Amino acid sequence: MDKAKRKRLEARGWRVGTASDFLGLSAEEAALVEMKVSLSQALRARREARGLSQVALAKRLRSSQSRVAKMEAADQTVSIDLLLRGLVVLGATPRDIARVLGRDSGVAA
Repeated sequence: MDKAKRKRLEARGWRVGTASDFLGLSAEEAALVEMKVSLSQALRARREARGLSQVALAKRLRSSQSRVAKMEAADQTVSIDLLLRGLVVLGATPRDIARVLGRDSGVAA
């Protein structure tokens, strides 16, 4: 959010903060959420770059299309392990995954 908008909101009595502040997340919890979001975005990008549908990826994972949709949405029911498995099935190397987690997500790799 730009500084001018923030000042306008605060001048009108609004409190501006982060999602972590709103949800009361610890630094560790916030880091896990950020990692999960980064992995899910990478999964979708890699799937689309390979021209695969969610159904095709689901078959490779022996799962369902709805599960892949949840993976790509970083749904709370999806484990980081499953996101990693999906990336590996799509050809990601450990180095690729490290890059995903190390990019400007606020998470130390």
